[in-house]
This record gives sequence, C-alpha cells and structure tokens, in this order.
Amino acid sequence: MAAKDDPIVIKKYANRRLYNTGTSTYVTLEDLAEMVKKGEEFTVQDAKTGDDITHPVLTQIIFELENKDGQNMLPIPFLRQLIAFYGDQMQMIVPSFLEQSMIAFSKEQERFREQLKGAFGKSPIDVMKMATPMKALEEQTRRNMEMFQNAMRLFTPFPPAGGNAAAPAEPAKKEEKGGDDLQELKAQIAAMQRKLDTMS
Repeated sequence: MAAKDDPIVIKKYANRRLYNTGTSTYVTLEDLAEMVKKGEEFTVQDAKTGDDITHPVLTQIIFELENKDGQNMLPIPFLRQLIAFYGDQMQMIVPSFLEQSMIAFSKEQERFREQLKGAFGKSPIDVMKMATPMKALEEQTRRNMEMFQNAMRLFTPFPPAGGNAAAPAEPAKKEEKGGDDLQELKAQIAAMQRKLDTMS
C-alpha cells in the first residue's frame, strides 16, 4: 500500500487505457490534466513492463491541449527554438532553464492574477493601468534571460569584452565546430534581448 504522500500510480495498458490505482477507476488524459491543475502528484507506469512513462504521457497531454481551438500557449518561434536545441551542446541546460523560469513565473502568478482582475471591469483609466502587470511580466522575462545568459557564461571559456549582453556577439574564429554554435547562440540571445528592450 502506498504511503499517503507518495505519488498516485497511473497504469497504462496496451489498449492505451489509463487506470488510477488510487481511485481504482479508469481515467482519461483530461482527468490527468485536471489532476495536474489541482497539484496532485502522480506517475504513469507501463502496466506490462513497469517502466516510468510519465514524461511521454505529460507531453501527450500538452499536445492534446495545444490542438484545441484557442488553447495554444506555445508560440511558433518558441517551438522552433526548442526543436533547434535538440542534439545541440546547449540541450543539457535548457531543461533546467525552462524549469527555473516556470517556477519563477508560478511564484509571481498570483500577483499577476490580482493585477489583471483589478484592471478589468473598471473605467478606461483603470484599464490603462494594465501596463503595470505587463511591465511586471516583461521584467520577469528579462530576469529569466539574464539567468539564461549567466548559465551560458559557465560554458564560455572567454567572456565577451565589456560584458554587454545586449551587444551583438562578434563571430570569433574557432577551430572547433562547437565554438561556432556557441557564437550563433550568443547572437540569438543578444537579438532576443534587444527585442525585449524595445518592448519596454
């Protein structure tokens, strides 16, 4: 018997049905999505092999949600950048960066919600104060970019002169292919930083 604080075990059978061992009922991907929203911890196991397949099932939930009308949260440029990182030398730090970004955003979400709730349904002057939560969101994005740039500096043998992250990185002549990839990534981040600066 699982301890009270242990994650609920969801078993996935060959017929693709999902069985919640905590409630002894069959569930759907929508049910699992609701469990996530409620903060309920669970793991998904292949019923035959016992392998942990939580990651592919959660990815499938995101895929299903993204295909619903009006539910897209992942912009195309983000998806392109994410795909480009697969197999790249930066792949190992991307998951940590995304995780830390989401943790930081989650901590701020209640403040954003309150500001957004307070801005709607009021006078036009009050609605103009919507800039406040947007500024806070832009500031959070800027902090996330700084964190990512700092993480990238750990992998850069020689920091750029002047340390200006917003300046375009000069292409350095490297003997190794990895150096060219890193310079290209730096240039992309610098371009993203300039875009953020123009938004503020």
